[in-house]
Amino acid sequence: MKFQFNFWTKITSILSFLLLLFSSCAFKKDVIYYQNMDALQIKQNVSSYEVKIQPDDLLMIMVFAEDAEAVIPFNLKTYSVSANHKLDIAHSSETIQQYLVDEHGIIDFPILGKLQVGGFTRTELLQLLKNKISLYVKNPLINLRITNFKISIQGEVNLPGTFSIASERVTVLEALSMAKDLTIYGKRKNILIIRENNGVKSFNRIDITNLDFISSPFYYLAQNDIIYVEPNRTKINSSVVGSSTSVLISAISILMSIYVLILK
Repeated sequence: MKFQFNFWTKITSILSFLLLLFSSCAFKKDVIYYQNMDALQIKQNVSSYEVKIQPDDLLMIMVFAEDAEAVIPFNLKTYSVSANHKLDIAHSSETIQQYLVDEHGIIDFPILGKLQVGGFTRTELLQLLKNKISLYVKNPLINLRITNFKISIQGEVNLPGTFSIASERVTVLEALSMAKDLTIYGKRKNILIIRENNGVKSFNRIDITNLDFISSPFYYLAQNDIIYVEPNRTKINSSVVGSSTSVLISAISILMSIYVLILK
């Protein structure tokens, strides 16, 4: 009986060890954000960041002035019509014209004609428009927005998807918060950011466990950036072993423990 007890105790211990090996445990340094926060000295003034206009951006540009009639030619309007077939009634709605930046970074703006806007920051483009419109209108006030600013988040996050951004200024941390944060299986030290600039894609990695990434050019996201969070070793191992195998090992371990208790 003593032999059987020692034998089954060893078997149970081995199975428990295997279960722990496959399920694994993440180390503290792999999951906690901003670990060097106290020692870090941020040198870059990140508050000055501005996105740059890119091809395929959709711009809403509105011009105002004291003389409202003078700016009418600069504010083209479009009309959309919707019909209610049951009541035989048509409704029209009026919206401000938006301008699509073409593949060469050009928009066709009323009165001013074709303008090269690709590569300009929002501040630079506002100044360019003000200078040109001032030739026709006294003290123009210009409102400019990128209306199709979006980012995509994939991989080990709780809510992957594509998100529209209203502010034109979003950090990678804010983006991950939109995706309900990383899962416990997300690799925090090697987050991939795919960015396209002038038709050329770049692949860049950041480590959010190290606060140095705040000084990175990828702390603020550009329009159409893609964030990919890789699975960590635990998730990869579990996909190889399979969830059914882990359940089987657990079940066998429990049965062995019960058997040992009965023998006692």
